[in-house]
Parts: sequence; structure tokens; C-alpha cells
Amino acid sequence: MRKHATLLLVLLCGFLAACWEKKETDEPAVLQDPVGHPTTGSEKPDDPAVPENPQQGNAGFEVQRSKLQREERPEVPQGDQTQLAANNTTFALELYKSLATKEGSLFFSPLSLTFALAMTYAGAKGETATQMAGALRFTLPPARLHAALNLLDLSLRGATVPEAGEARGFSLHFVNALWGQREYPFLTPFLDLLALHYGAGMHLVDFKNATEAARQAINTWVLEQTERRIEELIPPDILVQTARLVLTNAVYFYGPWEEPFEKEATVAKPFHPLQGAAYEVPMMQNTEHYQYRRGKGYQAIELPYTGEPACSMLVLVPDAGTFLAFEADLSPKHLTSILADMRSRYLELELPKFRLAGATFSVKQQLEGLGMVLPFTTSADFTGMTEASPGLYIGDVLHKAFIAVDEDGTEAAAATAVIMMAGSAMPLDEKIVLHIDRPFLFLIRERTSGAILFLGRMLDPR
Repeated sequence: MRKHATLLLVLLCGFLAACWEKKETDEPAVLQDPVGHPTTGSEKPDDPAVPENPQQGNAGFEVQRSKLQREERPEVPQGDQTQLAANNTTFALELYKSLATKEGSLFFSPLSLTFALAMTYAGAKGETATQMAGALRFTLPPARLHAALNLLDLSLRGATVPEAGEARGFSLHFVNALWGQREYPFLTPFLDLLALHYGAGMHLVDFKNATEAARQAINTWVLEQTERRIEELIPPDILVQTARLVLTNAVYFYGPWEEPFEKEATVAKPFHPLQGAAYEVPMMQNTEHYQYRRGKGYQAIELPYTGEPACSMLVLVPDAGTFLAFEADLSPKHLTSILADMRSRYLELELPKFRLAGATFSVKQQLEGLGMVLPFTTSADFTGMTEASPGLYIGDVLHKAFIAVDEDGTEAAAATAVIMMAGSAMPLDEKIVLHIDRPFLFLIRERTSGAILFLGRMLDPR
């Protein structure tokens, strides 16, 4: 049995402007409490976003939490849930195609990116918000969107006691947090929204004077939330002194196959890459009933995990010589059709063991290609986060992911950093043979909501 973890970070940066200096007027000096709400003299803040007694975070940093509690039972119409799942699928496949222009295997978490950028979107205004919604394929109004994301987050949680002989049981949960510059004027409605719909508290750090300490603290949190699979999400020299806010989301999944593979049955067998000669890889083998479809030019199989909510891996295997064409033609409509036509079949399955761990990479160019251009410029409008001048803009969006598939299950982790700067049926008796000995696409999804947690392709399982 294995683990999935996804972690999201949104990093916002900004310059402190003259508004932080004491003004030469007869007015009282404007002070800032730990999350940047103006107070005068020794007044205690009475704003709901500013608790009087900061809590101590796991990393030793103070954590300010809104007095508003997270909405644990959001009322979301079924239509909004369906629409959000459809939006997520569209964004996932469009981003996949943009990333797939690069050579090699690919693995990322579209849902991780969605949560990180949705929290950033909460502070966007005007055309900046319009472009972000367009690129992320958000079609719900903001208030309904955040409520629907909250419900999705809460529904993607579960845990089970290990079965006999299992090392661990199923586990799936999300967690959100903020990392903010001390004495920066973040707006109360923004912080309250993130508390209400994302359960995010504010870890107070000093990007200006202790940049490296802040980077290490965030990376340590990432490491802990992803079961130590994502190291150094934010590389050295990426986080700069102009950072003002990092929004983080982590999803952790641990789940064994419902039908595990026998380790003794794994043997070396040929895998046929897109180009070049075949080579041997460890090939897992199982003969069981699976949800399966033989379509025009492809085969599809769904491998369920144990536990609730119900999650599974969908593997799409294009016919030999057609991988690139199948990949280019895959659409939300096509994927929906494939899933709708799956039937239980008795299969002789061979699936390669594989492990994929890459370095941190940027998705800025891909997001710009989806129409999210203005948020990456100094003309961006994030005045829903702060009214400080100069304003904030997104400098980059970084992502890092890991996956390992073996006889017991799947372990996966991913992390995202959005860096913001200030600028200026019944089974059949016959047995079907499916030997996955060539490149394939795969995704891990929650079957009830349809949310795609992870998405990728395997071109070289060595």
C-alpha cells in the first residue's frame, strides 16, 4: 500500500512602500498588528481576522487564525459540484497537453494547482481575476466557487483501519496554510475567506530580513505534509526579500490496491518505447476482474484502491504507433465517454512497476498559453489581498511531483508554489489479455466527484 501526497504553495512577494514609515503629521502613528491590520496606539485589534493571542505553529512560528471558523458543512448545489468537477477535468487535460510538448514522462497534480491558484484568485480583481478564471476554467461565480472547492476538499478525506496483513490503511486529506510577512497589510476579507473556505491560518515569517529561514520553514512544512517525498520545493535563490505571502495546500493519499499484485509474479519483460529498441522492465502480473474498455485505437483499465472516498487509477493504453495522436485528441468529452463505457471484464494484466521523480519545474508559460497573462505582469490587480503600493503580481508558478507504483499500490506527492512579486456490469467468462508494454497515460481520480488528483504519462518506466 502506498501514499499520495500533493502540496500547493502560492508565494506572493511585494515591496514595503512608504506607507510603513511614520508620517510627519499630527495624526497618531499607524501601527500594524502581526497580520497587518492597522491599529492606533496600544489598541487591541478587534477585527475578526485578528485573534488576540497568536498560536504557536508546528515549525515554531506564530500562527494567526481568523476568528471565523471553517465552514465544515457548506451547502453546495449538486449542479455546482458537477460543474466544478467538469472544470477541473478541462483544466487538467488542457494543462497536460501544454506540458506534454516537452520530451519524456510527465506527472503533476492538476487539483493541487487548482487549490493553490484558487486561493490566489480569491485576491484578484478586474481583468486579472477574469484571466485567472478563464485559464483555470472556473465558470462558477467566486462565492459559489470557493464554497464548492471547500466541499470538494472536505469530501476528499478518509481513513480506514488496516486490514489483516496490511502495514497501513487508507488515508486521504487536504491541509491549507498561509505564510505571511510580518506587518504587511493583508486585507481582512481576504484572510477571512481563506479561513472560511480553506481552513488556512497565517504563519508569520520575515521574508525581508530572514528570507532563507522562511524558505527552509516552508520547505520543511512541505516535506512533512508529503511524507518526505517533496524536498526543496522552493530551490535556493528563488524566494527573495520581496516575498510577502505564500499560500500552501497539501493533499496526502495512502492507499493499497483493491487487488494487489503478487510480488513473486513480477518478472522482467520487454517494454516498447515510442522510439528505439525495446528494453526489459519489472512487469507486475495479475489475473482479476477489472473495469475495462476496448475502444477505437486504445484500451482502458481502471485499478481501484481500497478505502473511502473511492479512488482509482485509470490507465489509457493507445495502440502501438498511435500514442501521440491519441494524446493530442484526448478531450473531456472523450474521457467521459471512456469512463461511461467501462465494463467488468476478466483480465490477464501486466503493468510495469515504475517510479518518477522530477525536479521543480515552472508552469508559468503553460498558464500564459491558457490565457493567464496579466497576472504575471506589474499591471496585475490583486487589491483583494492588499491595498499596499506597489501592488502584487505573480512572478512564477512552480511545481514538483513524485510517483511510485508497485505491487502494493501507489505513492505520489506533488507541490506547487505561486511566487508573487511587487512591481513597481456482470463479468464475462472469457479472459482478456492486457499487457501494458508500451507508453501509456494514467490518472488518479476520486470516483464519486470525478476530481482528477494526479495526471501523467509514462514513456520510460526504467
